[in-house]
Amino acid sequence: MPPLSGITVVEIGAYMAAPFAAMQLADLGAEVLKIENPEGGDPVRSTGPFVDGESSPFLRLNRNKKSIALDLKSEPGKQALRRIIADADVLIENLRPGALRKLGLGYEDMREINPRLVYVSISGWGQDGPLAGLPGLDIMAQARGGLMSITGTEDGAPVKIGVPICDLVCGLYAALSSLSALQARERTGEGQQIDVSLYEAGVSFAIWEAGRYFATGEVGRPLGSAHQSTAPYQAIRTSDGWCTVGAISPKTWTGFCQALGLDELLQDPRYDDAHERHGLRHELIPAIEAVTATLPTAQVTAKLDAAGVPCAPIADYAQVFTDEHLTQRDFFWDAEHPVVGPVRQLGSPMRFSATPTRRDTAGPVLGADTEEYL
Repeated sequence: MPPLSGITVVEIGAYMAAPFAAMQLADLGAEVLKIENPEGGDPVRSTGPFVDGESSPFLRLNRNKKSIALDLKSEPGKQALRRIIADADVLIENLRPGALRKLGLGYEDMREINPRLVYVSISGWGQDGPLAGLPGLDIMAQARGGLMSITGTEDGAPVKIGVPICDLVCGLYAALSSLSALQARERTGEGQQIDVSLYEAGVSFAIWEAGRYFATGEVGRPLGSAHQSTAPYQAIRTSDGWCTVGAISPKTWTGFCQALGLDELLQDPRYDDAHERHGLRHELIPAIEAVTATLPTAQVTAKLDAAGVPCAPIADYAQVFTDEHLTQRDFFWDAEHPVVGPVRQLGSPMRFSATPTRRDTAGPVLGADTEEYL
């Protein structure tokens, strides 16, 4: 039985952060009731590509959930939600700050109905502060949160991280905080409100940058794929593509040079220290690539693997989704859907020895469970 069996979660979410948070809890066994507007539902339902008229991203982002169609601007819809909340454990929402409160469905309203409710509010900038009323999407959080200032090549245009990282990690923080609040409820008997934002989630990643700035005042900048302070720890060119390498300890640096026949680098005292190598990387990396660019990626990684040097090829997603390691570990699985049939899913990275995560259904048809719950 999954670890959150018996926990009921209500999701009033759209697009990414709240649905991703609720998906984590659904994977862990919670019964997730996704509240959607009867007129179209979650906007992700309108996002392609489509399979038999169903949004492919929606089918994956909303797996293991139930869909209840309610018009929360109508009194019947509000009353229905209140009845559901009376027996719920967690509510996760990512509407504009104050939107549910204006409808009479804010935390204080819900607390009167269910004092044990954990009420998680996700927003771009937080529930208060000067930015609270502004719209905030993932790319804005990446921009204002500094991530785009350190992502990309040294002389290139600003680049966002390829996945909506602030949305996703904010969803993980929402899931983590809701579980923590449930644990606190075991001691106090009462729920609480939780405020998590895309902005602060993004800023929380700046471990290296904060360490440097608060120690020296130095501001981080884009380094391509290079590490902030040690080398070689980045992508290096091969004859047929790229691979990554992390030869930063004395042992791995020695093994790296010996495996690739770079004895002259190993003997150069300027390269003895990983931090010093970082400062010299503009001459170090071309010297390395003079050798690696003559060899295919598979040969470079085979040599480094044999020498115990951390490395990996840079894979595209066609390679990732057919990867032998992930396949043997049963990471991918098929979820049933009444319209589409089997829907290939990404697995949960959480692996439990006694209470495995749930593998049930793909994202539900809009309103499929309304009658059952009302």
